[in-house]
Amino acid sequence: MQKVRNALIVGASGLVGGHLLSLLLKSPRYSEVISVGRRELPLIYPNLEQRIVDFDKMKDYASDLLADDVFCCLGTTIKKAGSKEAFYKVDYTYVTQLADITAQRGASQFLVVSAMGADASSMFFYNKVKGEMEQHVKEQPFSAVHIFRPALLLGEREEQRTGEEFASKIMKPLSGLMIGPLEKYKPIEAETVAKGMLYAASQDQRGVHIHPSDNIADLGAKH
Repeated sequence: MQKVRNALIVGASGLVGGHLLSLLLKSPRYSEVISVGRRELPLIYPNLEQRIVDFDKMKDYASDLLADDVFCCLGTTIKKAGSKEAFYKVDYTYVTQLADITAQRGASQFLVVSAMGADASSMFFYNKVKGEMEQHVKEQPFSAVHIFRPALLLGEREEQRTGEEFASKIMKPLSGLMIGPLEKYKPIEAETVAKGMLYAASQDQRGVHIHPSDNIADLGAKH
């Protein structure tokens, strides 16, 4: 008999996180879905538990961060965050603290959205932070770590990101020309990323798995 599991998602108000939360709530894999965020979402489901936390004091909420599978969709931009320091706090500090706490609390899987080009040795600040985050997460004692590196994300955002909207208008018509080695650079729907994350979790693999954007698309198609 398959063990009844619960899922914890952080960043459910975001583009990928919103799609993922909907999928988790419908999944027979999970009897309970815990959504962790700064504010309550306007959702009521019998299997949804919402936990409001102050991410700057995440360790104080360790008792609330207990789950089998942890899905982290936290992420911002330097422009939205307001400074490099604020960006680092969201995309590195919050994510790595979540990994530390949930690993200590016995979570078996940690699935996190990173970015294409993540590299701890990169000269580009954004890519460097993402790479350092990945490095830290990989070192935690989870049975499995899945790192997702999507290309340009497509989908309707609540907040306006002018640069990404402009890029998507340019890149989307060119997607059909991106084949072979270029396929991992194709824009990808946020919903596809969410489907790929849930499918990867359902495989109950062990070890560290890094998923470039074309592989995420393949996983999403299997959901």
